[in-house]
Amino acid sequence: MALEKTFNAAEAESRIYADWETKGAFKAGANAQRDEHFSVMIPPPNVTGSLHMGHAFNNTLQDILVRWHRMQGFDTLWQPGQDHAGIATQMVVERELAATGQPGRRELGREAFTAKVWEQKQKSGGTIIDQLRRLGASCDWSRNAFTMSGAPGAPEGEEGNFHDAVIKVFVDMYNKGLIYRGKRLVNWDPHFETAISDLEVESTEVDGHMWHFKYPLAGGETYTYVEKDEDGNTLFEETRDYISIATTRPETMLGDGAVAVHPSDERYASIVGKLCEIPVGPKEQRRLIPIITDEYPDKNFGSGAVKITGAHDFNDYGVAKRNGIPLYALMDTQGQMRADGLPYVEAAARAQAIADGSEPAPEDATEINLVPDAYRGLDRFEARKRVVEDVTAEGLAVMTEATDPRLGRAAKKAPVEPGEGGEMRTEEENLVPLVEAKKIMQPFGDRSKVVIEPMLTDQWFVATDKIVQPAIDAVRSGEVTILPEQDRKVYFHWLENIEPWCISRQLWWGHQIPVWYGPEINKELSEEPYVVGTDQTVWLSYLDKKAFCAADYETAKGDMIDSYGDLEVIVVESQYEAIVRTGNAKRDTNNNPLQVFVWRDPDVLDTWFSSGLWPIGTLGWPEQTAELEKYFPTSVLVTGFDIIFFWVARMMMMQYAVVDQKPFDTVYVHALVRDEKGKKMSKSLGNVLDPLELIDDFGADAVRFTVTSMAAMGRDLKLSTQRIAGYRNFGTKLWNAHRFAEMNNVFASMPAAMPQPQATLNKWIVGETARIREEVDAALGNFRFNDAANALYAFVWGKVCDWYVELSKPLLQDDAPEAEETRATMAWVLEQCLVLLHPIMPFITEELWQTTTKRDQLLALTDWPTYTTADLLDAEADRELNWVIGLIESIRSARQQMHVPAGLKVPMLVTEMDEAAQGAWDRNEVMIKRLARVESLEKTDSFPKGTVSIAAPGASFGLPLAGLIDIDAEKARLQKSLDKLGKEIGGLKGRLNNPKFAASAPEEVVAEAQANLDARQEEADQLQAALDRLAELG
Repeated sequence: MALEKTFNAAEAESRIYADWETKGAFKAGANAQRDEHFSVMIPPPNVTGSLHMGHAFNNTLQDILVRWHRMQGFDTLWQPGQDHAGIATQMVVERELAATGQPGRRELGREAFTAKVWEQKQKSGGTIIDQLRRLGASCDWSRNAFTMSGAPGAPEGEEGNFHDAVIKVFVDMYNKGLIYRGKRLVNWDPHFETAISDLEVESTEVDGHMWHFKYPLAGGETYTYVEKDEDGNTLFEETRDYISIATTRPETMLGDGAVAVHPSDERYASIVGKLCEIPVGPKEQRRLIPIITDEYPDKNFGSGAVKITGAHDFNDYGVAKRNGIPLYALMDTQGQMRADGLPYVEAAARAQAIADGSEPAPEDATEINLVPDAYRGLDRFEARKRVVEDVTAEGLAVMTEATDPRLGRAAKKAPVEPGEGGEMRTEEENLVPLVEAKKIMQPFGDRSKVVIEPMLTDQWFVATDKIVQPAIDAVRSGEVTILPEQDRKVYFHWLENIEPWCISRQLWWGHQIPVWYGPEINKELSEEPYVVGTDQTVWLSYLDKKAFCAADYETAKGDMIDSYGDLEVIVVESQYEAIVRTGNAKRDTNNNPLQVFVWRDPDVLDTWFSSGLWPIGTLGWPEQTAELEKYFPTSVLVTGFDIIFFWVARMMMMQYAVVDQKPFDTVYVHALVRDEKGKKMSKSLGNVLDPLELIDDFGADAVRFTVTSMAAMGRDLKLSTQRIAGYRNFGTKLWNAHRFAEMNNVFASMPAAMPQPQATLNKWIVGETARIREEVDAALGNFRFNDAANALYAFVWGKVCDWYVELSKPLLQDDAPEAEETRATMAWVLEQCLVLLHPIMPFITEELWQTTTKRDQLLALTDWPTYTTADLLDAEADRELNWVIGLIESIRSARQQMHVPAGLKVPMLVTEMDEAAQGAWDRNEVMIKRLARVESLEKTDSFPKGTVSIAAPGASFGLPLAGLIDIDAEKARLQKSLDKLGKEIGGLKGRLNNPKFAASAPEEVVAEAQANLDARQEEADQLQAALDRLAELG
């Protein structure tokens, strides 16, 4: 079947992919011819997600490795699957319910809502799979996994045991004391009302403010405040009866537990240990808090004094824990100032007693609500506004001159520099509150887009300190390899400073935590007969929960019966319902309850917990399946650097904790895909490249080859459509080479075995093919994807399409004695091009493979070659052809550099040629003259003035320029261009050497400037080389 003029990717790709699947090309074990296994677990995309450039890059690299190993005969598995993506999926469904006018989540109830989520999953869950197919991903889709498979309520078609595996691990770890419930600070999303991970928080620089307030010292005490310069000279000295603090969050002042200063800050040394008053709230209940020292405050930032609100700031939380400062929560789950708990007067009195030391600090201070009545129920940002107004009205704002530049746009004209570190002091009528205009990093939920609140909440945690060491030791010992080296350091940094892992989420979609609660048993009262009339003196205490952890309710119920004896166990929705219903419980004649009410923990597990079990869960664990035995531990994990901790480290910890084995041999960490200027792709910047649109426009092969050619280890990709278009042209070049071969009846001469050519040209290209096979294998074996792609590009485009095809034309003439041999050699070489390119460009290579000649086997399942240069490289042919090509390229380069007209045939001179060089010239003279546009070659003793020297091994050639170009005019042209470039280079160096530019410019802007400088410098070096060459001519 004759080849079409061009490759129609839009038509061919879906057809080819369907053929692969129909013929089982991607099934586990396809083409297996050896005992070795190679397995890769796809990083599971969100079930409701769509393919983005990160996915396209990541999956292209995985597919290259998988196809390469499959063709090598490994028993190969690429395990696909999707993550249930708790918060993302729940958000999609809630939005759809709202958009279609259906009842919301809470109106539907948990069971009905999760049924809606399953509907959504079944409706859109295949989208990402189809998109990966379009990319060419050769996953075994018959084994597609899902992290919620087999969960209660899963519809038909969602069978599996991944849910069972997740629940089993939770129960086992709970029973071993590796999972516990506790209260810690977490990222809280007020919109979704759930804890979220750091990865789901986007920190964005926004315009903010820093308010400076006075915290009066207790009892009207005073001290001498002294401000000094770096040399110890006194800049300012005054008596103060307050300590000045600076805060970006005045609303959290209500929960302050202390003011901290650095131990070395001499300004406050005399008041450390004393008390100061929080300057907000009713005067009668205003609390006194201690002034303490801690390493956290920066004495050169703000006033050097930091308010410590441990329940609403991660840094403050650390200070509070180190210093035994109570943690007072101020906000509810929606980010409003709390309206629950004790009345303010009682709460303030208890907090003051704790501060005084007359009452011990409680482990859980939740009931102590320190929000005054005037602020209760307010939105946190409205409360901020009210607090600022109230503190300022009382005269407790630090004042400064109205022209202080720290005020930003609020400052009046003619600014005056403030005193170093201190507040401006002028006439009272010219003073205004010191509210610095500052850029601040604000945390937002990546999906809700609302400001995240650090919140002290009850959550489930993994005691990571108890399971982290094997994950560290495995990488240190080399049992698991992480590439590149810089990402090993990231891995160790995270794990050596690990915090407890919060694994609970306040969602409905996910693995519900397998813990039921019942009332705690009051042992003292349970041994006494119930006393009628003492309502609260029951021996079942519903305010104190007793936990029952089990894989299912029936198992948990057995434990409940062991605890509660003959009482009837009744499941209710919540602790609140249990408390309410116990009042109407059936009782015996002595008024003892005959029923006990239990409820299940409503939270679900963090998505990262279930995906942490991905390597074993996808292979059927906890059952000991054949796949688990064969493919675990897996071979390679290909992943992005942003989830080294969130996923890679957790899989390491979990697999060692659960099955005491490593999850994979090697972790290859790739970098980010950025836009062509190095900026992160963002919808707001309008620089997002959609891989599906790129596939529509350029074909999957061009997209795949582009990202592969740029996949230098540890270096971000700068992607542009121009690059992709260039690699589409590479596909066209390959296609045209096959059309040329077809027109010359090459494929009618397909050799049954590797050809044994006699012609020098054919020997040379066979040797070059062996050389590129070795180079590609070495590159892929070391995860140097870009080296493999770029080597193939240079070989196929340069050696094969440009040189071999061109040089073979005379040999393909029917009357040429080498014609048959050349056809057979060309057929074999082009076949090898398809084989070697297939892992990177699977579609066009498969199409050419099946169209150019009849073959019984898919290219996808064809054996990878093992020939070597030792087998195939002919040293003499290699030396001669590379001499010829090198000479032609040198002549062309000199002509281009000297601006010799392209079509002009030029005379050449030679002063010497050794025997090998003379032989190479004689055998290839016609070809050299034709391709280098050389008219003649004349022997001479020395080169005349105005001759460009062209060196070749064993020979010295010259290109006389007299009469060809105006040397003086060419020098002037080059010098003018060089001078212009010199100015540009000077400007770029000036920017890059400016410390302010390097410090303040975005990283991508600095990188772009450096890239521009490098490009200009390279251009200048080329111009200078041309000038130097002309200078030698006189």
